Amino acid sequence: MDVFVLWHIRHACNLDGSPTLHRQDGELIWDEWDGDDLKMLGVYSSEQRAEKRIQRARLLPGFRDEPDCFMVDRHQLDEDEWTDGFVSVPHGES
Repeated sequence: MDVFVLWHIRHACNLDGSPTLHRQDGELIWDEWDGDDLKMLGVYSSEQRAEKRIQRARLLPGFRDEPDCFMVDRHQLDEDEWTDGFVSVPHGES
């Protein structure tokens, strides 16, 4: 069974005042290290339900400021998404 996870990305403003890049080659981009904030709005049983939620969210404060920064990810229920371990790198040591 597929589920549809709905995300919104609030992009941080550039300190130098330059325009914030929201998409590149049509794809939504973000960088949490640069201060972009991802919010999960919900998990839906269909892409259509996720799209209806996007329409409602676009009317709300914050979300309406970045109306094209929604992303719907399709996932298989009961499937592992991350199958390897990970390594933590302390901030500033990358």
